[in-house]
Amino acid sequence: MAYTYIVECADGTFYTGWTTNLETRVAAHNSGSGARYTRSRLPVTLIYYELQPNESQARKRECAIKRMSRKAKEVLVAGFTIT
Repeated sequence: MAYTYIVECADGTFYTGWTTNLETRVAAHNSGSGARYTRSRLPVTLIYYELQPNESQARKRECAIKRMSRKAKEVLVAGFTIT
């Protein structure tokens, strides 16, 4: 299993990625060892995720979300509750 996720950076921007371990990945972003994009925008907050059956599907969903407009991403994450 794998996850596609969105974090909100300290500057209000969104970063979308995929991982097999959500907690570890968010911690990596916040420690500065995550994606280059998030390193200068710390801290990040997990605001959305989807469980995918495998890494391939997670990567495909990541690409689909990255192609979405900011407004569409806001609609996607609206009302989503982290459990």
